[in-house]
Amino acid sequence: MTEPDVAQLQRRLAEFAASRAWEPYHTPKNLCAALSVEASELLEMFQWLTPEQSARVMEDPETAFRVTDEVADVLAYLLQFCEVLGIDVLAALAAKIDRNEQRFPAPDRGEPTGRHSAE
Repeated sequence: MTEPDVAQLQRRLAEFAASRAWEPYHTPKNLCAALSVEASELLEMFQWLTPEQSARVMEDPETAFRVTDEVADVLAYLLQFCEVLGIDVLAALAAKIDRNEQRFPAPDRGEPTGRHSAE
């Protein structure tokens, strides 16, 4: 079995919603809100952990499952949001990386790197 691509996953999500007549609720506003809620649920699992604890979160099978499940929720809502608005998520990411490479050129070796952000 081959791994699904983004378009296949978006089709499955659309079919899932359609079979339950959820399309009227899948507006950009609602999907964006749901995405934020799911991202917050992911964040909640890391809220009080030290950096060291957060780096080891996948070592506990139960916690690893919960983190993975929330990541799937975040991705599902992001893919549905992009589908509704006609955004090619992979093209958008590639373009953003290109812009960030221009905005934040890699420093020469030994030079501090500055801030770390995906903005």
